[in-house]
Amino acid sequence: MPVLPGAEPFTHNGSEDIGVLLCHGFTSTPQSMRAWGEHLAAEGFTVRCPLLPGHGTRWPDLNRTSWRDWYAAAEAELAELRGRCRSVFVFGQSMGGTLTLRLAERHPDIAGIVLVNPSVTTLRMGARLLPLLGRVWPAIGGIPGDIAKPGGFELAYQRLPLRAMASMQEFWGVVRADLGRVRQPLLLFRSAVDHVVEPVNSALVLDGVASSDLAEVVLADSFHVATLDHDAPAIFSGSVEFLQRIHCERAEEVV
Repeated sequence: MPVLPGAEPFTHNGSEDIGVLLCHGFTSTPQSMRAWGEHLAAEGFTVRCPLLPGHGTRWPDLNRTSWRDWYAAAEAELAELRGRCRSVFVFGQSMGGTLTLRLAERHPDIAGIVLVNPSVTTLRMGARLLPLLGRVWPAIGGIPGDIAKPGGFELAYQRLPLRAMASMQEFWGVVRADLGRVRQPLLLFRSAVDHVVEPVNSALVLDGVASSDLAEVVLADSFHVATLDHDAPAIFSGSVEFLQRIHCERAEEVV
């Protein structure tokens, strides 16, 4: 199926010193990360934000994929960046944060990670029934565009594909089991009000990782899709300061 206008991958070739992989969320598209990618590109960094398999076309396509497909796509982009840039960072929002954590677990050479409202679990009733429900109903109503800013728009599916959701739930368990393998510097942005991902998600991440360089920033004026919300400028500038600091510290260690 053709890709929806605006859902295309974002690519910028900049510095060979620093590369950044951006990972978008479940049912979303690179549109939700594009402004962040453009900010990083303007700073001179090399940036990649792939369109994950099953996303950006029609929601039934997502039910034909699994977390292994999404992870493989992100890992392929990481490999390309690692071959191009000396320091590579991974930034992710929501399920993109889940992918970011898994990449950090599997690739300790990643320089640092930034998470925005990452998802690793849910407290919602019926979550355990997802594998069964997915066999009966292909999808239910979704909640895209959880944005406080008036006029904020997220290009995402209006339906929540249940088979794909069950696969993401399986992915959460895989990532939670290996959180102790995450040792990279980590910066986590969490919205004070999030109608999609519960606060327990960030707590589990912060308590589970082994990173010694660890910081949490609470976003007072944004909902779930914070990269398109009031606090987006703080996320963008904060992530640049973070990666510049880490890159400089790594360079000093080499000297």
